[in-house]
Amino acid sequence: MSTDRINLLSFSGKMRILHLSWFAFFLTFVVWFNHAPLLAAMRESMGLSDDQIKTLLILNVALTIPARIIIGMLVDAFGPRRIFSMLLFVSSFLCFGFAMADKYETLALMRFLMGFVGAGFVIGIRMIGEWFPAKQTGLAQGIYGGWGNFGSAGAAVALPTIALYFGGDDGWRYAVGSTGVLTLVYSAVYFFSVTDTPKGSTYFKPKKSGALEITSPGDFFLYLIMNIPLYAALAVLTWKLNPAHLGMLSENVVNMIYAILAGLYVFQTIRIYQINKHVFKETVPEIDRYKFSQVAVLDLAYMVTFGSELAVVSMLPLFFFDIFNLSAVEAGLIASIFAGLNLVMRPAGGWLSDKYGRKLTLGIIMAGLALGYYFMSLITAEWTVIAAVMVTIFCSLFVNAGNGAVFAVVPLVKRRLTGQIAGMAGAFGNVGAVTFLTVLSFVSPTIFFLVIAGAAVVVFLAVILFLEEPKGKMAEIMPDGTVQMIDVT
Repeated sequence: MSTDRINLLSFSGKMRILHLSWFAFFLTFVVWFNHAPLLAAMRESMGLSDDQIKTLLILNVALTIPARIIIGMLVDAFGPRRIFSMLLFVSSFLCFGFAMADKYETLALMRFLMGFVGAGFVIGIRMIGEWFPAKQTGLAQGIYGGWGNFGSAGAAVALPTIALYFGGDDGWRYAVGSTGVLTLVYSAVYFFSVTDTPKGSTYFKPKKSGALEITSPGDFFLYLIMNIPLYAALAVLTWKLNPAHLGMLSENVVNMIYAILAGLYVFQTIRIYQINKHVFKETVPEIDRYKFSQVAVLDLAYMVTFGSELAVVSMLPLFFFDIFNLSAVEAGLIASIFAGLNLVMRPAGGWLSDKYGRKLTLGIIMAGLALGYYFMSLITAEWTVIAAVMVTIFCSLFVNAGNGAVFAVVPLVKRRLTGQIAGMAGAFGNVGAVTFLTVLSFVSPTIFFLVIAGAAVVVFLAVILFLEEPKGKMAEIMPDGTVQMIDVT
């Protein structure tokens, strides 16, 4: 196979790693969303209330934000092969626990813990970055992310059929359990089928673990600022569970969680200082430097692209149902277009970044995304359904391409920190979903779309002003002290 092209029909070399990795990611999404298509059966079987169902949906994403940060650190320290296999192995037993839950409290606990599975995306970013050169990494990352994300759709299609096959009140339990069996088997397959790097290549690890390495005093304070939204999003999720809303948690528990989040932020700040205090005393050698502003821009970009996608997918079926008086099936099919295009457009965003430049591509996509959401804010009952669908498709093209464009840059910032950078960007995707859905709970869909459009304009300016096109070579130090130069152009 030519090293200058990606042959999707090949299953050797780096293409073998790509196919094995996107399928591992696909399985994590199957597991993460294996409850969604079975909620009706679960509600009937266990007598769940609407508030309990809503609580399960919130718990499913709560742990994913810190999990992506933690998994990013583990990947950089121990390698994607071990961590992906471990995540699949652990997730299989969480599936079994969820399937066998005989009371709501157990069901809720298992759902909360399964939010950790949502961090699987981060692992493959480092793996693909190790195996594919810079000129192909955008497309390869896009295929990995786009095809893996389709796991939620795969769960929606397959699991109800499996539940019906087993039948009875416990059909949903067998369907969920089957995903656990599949991930358990594949954890072994992945472990024995891949390596962290091509033969002869070095896997570069962070010099210190526990926090992201930064290289200047200014980056230190920017890092602290960028951590605030991660904790704020968890505080918002806690707020939604308080007695005044879903009532899942008591006032005392809510206040305790707030205190824990504040304490964790202080602890993390101290840890960040311990690891990076040398930047206040001495200049970091040029060979080790990178600009954290690049990470910050990518975080905000993914917050708007993937974050808005998660939020819009959650509300779009009801939006079309209410505006055009469609049936639930018709509204659901139209809304599925928004996420379904990710299968093609995420790789397309990566390919465009490889071919035409990463800064230019991301800038154009953010401008198109802002325009798309502005058009969606104009949709009213006076529109034809066809016109509304065309605007939805137009917006979705930029949203999904933006997901690919962001992660076409992530592996090119600093190789040994790729897992942590990917983890932080991925966590900001979840922060975006929490932020935009919280906004939606207070305003009309029209204002909701305008808020996302405004956020996209801000990120567009950040890309133009602060993002730098990766060029030249990235330096990493080998275990024996010699320097290896990695092409990022």
